Amino acid sequence: MPYTMKTDGLEDVEKLLTTLGDKAGAVASAGLYEGAGVMADEIQRQVNAIRTEEFRYTVFGQRSPSPEEKAALQSVGAGIAKFDKNGGEVDTSVGFSNAGYAEVNGKRKPIPQIANAINSGTSFMKAQPFFRKAVHSGQRKAVEAIGRGIEDKVEALIKENGG
Repeated sequence: MPYTMKTDGLEDVEKLLTTLGDKAGAVASAGLYEGAGVMADEIQRQVNAIRTEEFRYTVFGQRSPSPEEKAALQSVGAGIAKFDKNGGEVDTSVGFSNAGYAEVNGKRKPIPQIANAINSGTSFMKAQPFFRKAVHSGQRKAVEAIGRGIEDKVEALIKENGG
């Protein structure tokens, strides 16, 4: 004797799944924004840890960044770029790419150039890889924030659609 099963309400489930599918890009963007914010905060925390010394002319690779260079990075903070949506993917970047200029030792310098010089070092400045440290220490927290952001957005959509 066969066992027969019947269910009601599949129209509601179908409607909910359709709504979630239509809003997948917005859900992914919300999660990515949360994770990018966590990473920007971690970069700023590592910028605050940069060792400095007063500007001086020196021999190759012997000086640390000046307080003015560090202050330039601190004043703008790491930014989150506009999201790039390409099909089913959403991506962004976090950093100092469009941060502008700062006055350092009487010269106007691009802030991304200052960040790169501190991070990678130059012929006259010791490298302080603050960006790599930020990525290493913040990656897990950022991924968790992305997951939480997506879960929160999905739960809000479910509640909004009577689920």
